[in-house]
Amino acid sequence: MRLKGCAALVALTVIATAAAEPPKLAVLIVVDQMRADYVERFQGDWTSGLKRLVTKGAWFSRAAYPYLDTVTCAGHATIGTGAYPSTHGVFQNAWIDREPDALTTCTQDATVKGVPYGKPVPASESAKELLIPTFAEEMHRQKGSHVVALSLKARSAIMLAGHSADAITWLSDNLDGWTTSTAFTPVPVAEVGAYVSANPIEADFGRTWDRLLPANRYPDPDDGLGEVAPFGWTATFPHDLKGKPGDTGPGQAYYLQWERSPYADAYLGRMAAGLVESMRLGKHDTTDVLAISFSSPDLVGHQFGPRSQEIRDMYAQLDVTVGKLLDRLDALVGAGQYVVALSSDHGVTPIPEQLRAEGKDGGRLDSQALFQAIEGAAQKAGPGRYVGHLTGNDVYFLPGMFQKLTSNKSATEAVLKAADAQPGIAKAYRADQLAGAANSKDTDVRAAALSFYPGRSGDLIIAPKPGWMVGANGTTHGSANPDDQRVPIVFYGSGIKPGKYEDAASPADIAPTLAEISGITLSHAQGTALRSARN
Repeated sequence: MRLKGCAALVALTVIATAAAEPPKLAVLIVVDQMRADYVERFQGDWTSGLKRLVTKGAWFSRAAYPYLDTVTCAGHATIGTGAYPSTHGVFQNAWIDREPDALTTCTQDATVKGVPYGKPVPASESAKELLIPTFAEEMHRQKGSHVVALSLKARSAIMLAGHSADAITWLSDNLDGWTTSTAFTPVPVAEVGAYVSANPIEADFGRTWDRLLPANRYPDPDDGLGEVAPFGWTATFPHDLKGKPGDTGPGQAYYLQWERSPYADAYLGRMAAGLVESMRLGKHDTTDVLAISFSSPDLVGHQFGPRSQEIRDMYAQLDVTVGKLLDRLDALVGAGQYVVALSSDHGVTPIPEQLRAEGKDGGRLDSQALFQAIEGAAQKAGPGRYVGHLTGNDVYFLPGMFQKLTSNKSATEAVLKAADAQPGIAKAYRADQLAGAANSKDTDVRAAALSFYPGRSGDLIIAPKPGWMVGANGTTHGSANPDDQRVPIVFYGSGIKPGKYEDAASPADIAPTLAEISGITLSHAQGTALRSARN
């Protein structure tokens, strides 16, 4: 029967209301060190979860971080909060705490204690350095949502969850057990403890990581120039998870190998599904939150590089892992009843030796030479020692010495010129140039300013050239270059309109998009909801 008039209007209103209902579960997946071009390069290998997300979801192919310090803690904090480092305060994995003049990590917290699921842990972590709430935290506060966050890395799980969660866990510093801290719970969470007890990571001891795909799916060499194998492995397949020679059981070498294998991703995927079931995520009266960060692609990428067979295989195997997770979510929560957002905390630069072999610019920054060049030029401001620390892209002067330098214009100019002249340096910036420059029309200045947080960032900020990095082996990230800035963004499921989107997008847009779908507000977000992909 065809409805007319007011009856039709009422029916349309009911349909619209039903379509607008929030999902039962919001799933936030971060793949550590996933370059945007991996989707184009590898999707022909995929048959399961990653393929499902890309082909049946909304894929933003031009997404990128707009800032300089493209590192893990900053990326996860940006995804988690929807804001940039200049606002949320987490601009690096570690920086110099000026009061004790010592290095501190982005999650280090001496006021809390570890809560291990097994062996005791010597130190612990919290989100105290994160200055604004995350999407998950606001869901917990505004909606009473249940929140679970998991990763091998403390900084990844914590920056996605924020300052509160029902269950948040990561591997201890010794890599041999799962842990959390009193910042989140005074005692072990029963469901996490039960899963860990029934599923020891030592069960993978003795396994062999070999290629999943046919040999012709790996066009790059198996022993690429500059690749660095983890302890106990060669740079070629297969890779045995047997620790060091003579080991008859799991030891430190095994744990290092395990976290650099697809078995760690697979474990994390199973653990996530297990906790969805045991903690009844998606079964409550509001939208629950599951956050997972797969760290192993980053650990493998640093050593073997983005062109390696190992990286290609990691993503082929991650495709299977994500597929199994989505299948479990279909069964536990219901197909179409959850929304997924997938992205990465940063990309990665190719191994410099490979770039040079192709006649391209690339290399390794000489930190000691940079230190000496700045120190030498600073002497024009008067005698004394000036430079205290070089950490990431940040140069920290000793107390009072930067003020002494900047009171002398010619000496300041000499320091900047000396830094700019170092091989691999694109530009050096003074702290006072960056404060308040987050809206600069100069994209390089804006990138540096969006990564700058007064009191935490250095006195000088160094921006590397494309292809250049700090580090003697393998490769890394942490620049404002497209290799490091560009990452994929994919939404899938409830409330999402599938398709490939060419809109400019940032990972800071993820939290506002999920917030809008889930029916909450994020007062500190700088990103915007990606409404083009909304149903």
